[in-house]
Amino acid sequence: MSINVQFTKGSGIRLYTPEKEEYLDAVSGTFNLALGYSYPELVDALKNQVEELIHVSSSFTGQLAQEVLDSILEHAPEHITDGWMRDIIGSTANEGAVKIANKYNGKNEVISLSLSHHGQTLFATSISGNAFRRKSFSNTLVTQNGIVPAPYCYRCPYSAKGAPACGYLCAEAIYDHAQYASNGNVSCLILEPILGNGGNIIPPEGYFERIRKICDELDIVLIADEVQTGIGRTGYMFASEHYDIQPDIITLAKGLGGIGIPAAAIIYRSEFAVLEKFEHSYTSGGNLLSLTASQKTMEVVSREGFLENVRENGKVLGSLLLQLKEKYGHVIGDVRGIGYMWGLEIVDREGAPDVKLTNHIIDTALEEHNLILRGSRYGFGNVVKVRPALTATLDDIEEICARLDKLFSQL
Repeated sequence: MSINVQFTKGSGIRLYTPEKEEYLDAVSGTFNLALGYSYPELVDALKNQVEELIHVSSSFTGQLAQEVLDSILEHAPEHITDGWMRDIIGSTANEGAVKIANKYNGKNEVISLSLSHHGQTLFATSISGNAFRRKSFSNTLVTQNGIVPAPYCYRCPYSAKGAPACGYLCAEAIYDHAQYASNGNVSCLILEPILGNGGNIIPPEGYFERIRKICDELDIVLIADEVQTGIGRTGYMFASEHYDIQPDIITLAKGLGGIGIPAAAIIYRSEFAVLEKFEHSYTSGGNLLSLTASQKTMEVVSREGFLENVRENGKVLGSLLLQLKEKYGHVIGDVRGIGYMWGLEIVDREGAPDVKLTNHIIDTALEEHNLILRGSRYGFGNVVKVRPALTATLDDIEEICARLDKLFSQL
């Protein structure tokens, strides 16, 4: 699709063209607008910072960085007590997490899940579970890694009947790879609590408990990539805590910047504080604007009732999307999600993935319904994502679903 729409202003979950035509953004930009467009408090904080000082070397921002880090750690799982604020995007945060694991244990192989997405640098691409990202760069990817099946119960790669009866075969594949297919030096397992780009895949109950046991048994560092799920997206500050993943390291980005300001962080158990500053640091990592945005975002999302509101409204969103599935079950094969992170699996009449129809739905939503959606796997997947800003009201949610209803009725 050739996108010819130009936007010049945004407010909440709405975007406006120069002609003042209004569009509804149901996916928070690139899932990075936790507070929507132009959240006033954050805009004011950034204005003040721009007027005072835009950039100094990270050598001089340590106090502010520590304050922001402390505000994040205050809401992190109890065992996560330290962190790193020298990143600016999720790709480098995930690279930093692997660096930490590798330095900590002296090993070098990474295990990840099929359909996973951990970034778009060469390294992050090589540890992600989507082949379409790597096929043009096979001559430059040198990472030692293994990819095992995702816990995709709706399309179980083992054709199992569901957990726990299946014995968590996808989790056992991690054990098997480490024991029989690896180079004998598995350093870490990196996974998303919900596989976002892969299709909003939510692992079954008991999966993470088994993962933790395998990592403990084989001395593998467990990294939770919360670039998409962190900072309230699921209705909880960290999906790791809600699902009791008990990771050793957590990475954050996207929503941490509140209104689209690039920001990232790595947080971890205290024993993983092994990096020297010169081993993982970027010119704009932990810059003043990033830190200011992160600080204000944490303040807003931490307020009493904010996350509870996301959880409760998320239930309404899920209920409305399930009603669409009841009406249009010949097109919507599955609805899955939590909080403000949902996906609609689009299928043909035989129940097979319908990528062409998925992209048609997204195009039609924009062109005919002024509704902005995104698809899984950058247009190669068959899941339509619905992820409004955390500030979206019940009226916003109802309007999104009303437009989806109208769209599906046309198919």
